[in-house]
Amino acid sequence: MPPHPPPAAFMDSLDLEAFRRDLDELRDRAKRSLGPRHAAHLAKMERWGRLCSGLGYATAWIAPNPLSVALLSQGRLVRWTMIAHHVSHRGYDRVEGAPDTRRSKRFAAGRRRWVDWFDWIRPEAWNTEHNLLHHFRLGEEADPDLVERNLDFLRDADLPRWAKLALVPLLAASWKLVYYAPNAHFEHENVAARRRGEAPPFAEVVDTVRDPEIWKESFLPYGLGNFVLVPSLFAPLGPWAVFSVAANSVLAEVATNLHGFAVIVTNHTGDDLYRFDTPTRNRADFYLRQIVGSTNFRTGGDLNDFLHGFLNYQIEHHLFPDLPMKALQEIQPEVKRVCEKHGVPYVQQSVWARVKKTVAVMIGDADMRRDARLETAPVDRRRAAAAPAA
Repeated sequence: MPPHPPPAAFMDSLDLEAFRRDLDELRDRAKRSLGPRHAAHLAKMERWGRLCSGLGYATAWIAPNPLSVALLSQGRLVRWTMIAHHVSHRGYDRVEGAPDTRRSKRFAAGRRRWVDWFDWIRPEAWNTEHNLLHHFRLGEEADPDLVERNLDFLRDADLPRWAKLALVPLLAASWKLVYYAPNAHFEHENVAARRRGEAPPFAEVVDTVRDPEIWKESFLPYGLGNFVLVPSLFAPLGPWAVFSVAANSVLAEVATNLHGFAVIVTNHTGDDLYRFDTPTRNRADFYLRQIVGSTNFRTGGDLNDFLHGFLNYQIEHHLFPDLPMKALQEIQPEVKRVCEKHGVPYVQQSVWARVKKTVAVMIGDADMRRDARLETAPVDRRRAAAAPAA
């Protein structure tokens, strides 16, 4: 059994409303400062991502090789974690100079999906699963991305520890296909049915693989597009070129899964982070949970942040999900200072340290933290209705 985690001693002296006021002020200043530099930064990150993809395909036909794999993988990660992620959160809706195609209502909508974000995951399903359920149910039972609960089958499995460890890289190498795409489809379709007043169509995520919609909208288009159609465009260079592009594309998908696992799954998992049994009840409570339920990686510098998929600002992003990437860079030191001022833990470690902590939770060597004091924060009735606002 893993050791019992220590209590949330910081709650003994925390003035939650003062904490909220400081973060509200920081949020308001950040939003007032939005301008053309944030649109220029988005364009720069997109150029870097397109350059990775372009160079990846320019070298992919020669032979299966690690350079092409790494470049193609990074290009795919950028389109997901940096462009789709922040645009779908309305991060550029109010940014002067941002193109209309980078406004949330138009991005990846209809036919633009094939241009803006062609992935296993349906954009509208991502918006439901990630933007709505994960962000505003962080660490709760209703959070679809709660790793400790989702991996109960592995944590509780009657297997030797080495066998559990051996399963982790297999899960990590395939998780976008076997977890994220079907889970997003499951959550989206069930939420949509409830809104129509109908019974949810799916009882379990595994049911979605029998749904023709996910094959038509996710599995077949992405699989055939990336691993059949694109390689076939290299046919004038000969069969070896087609094979090499296909092989590099498949290996790049595995690499993207592993990279994404390292910078995404680890964001809210570890024996120094908290999970919760009750919903948030006001904005102060919301802010607190986003911080003590999240971790940052090493921050600072566009190249460092680009390689992390800009997921190294997870605390700031969860506090203020509708801020653009550069704004997260700008406010990160200030958020950290607010936490230090109020004695709230601000967890920041290398991605490698967080992978180690995540794997420990996945196989049952460690547990997430819980504390009743985080479930009983005083309710400010005047602000309760606006709790999720950011």
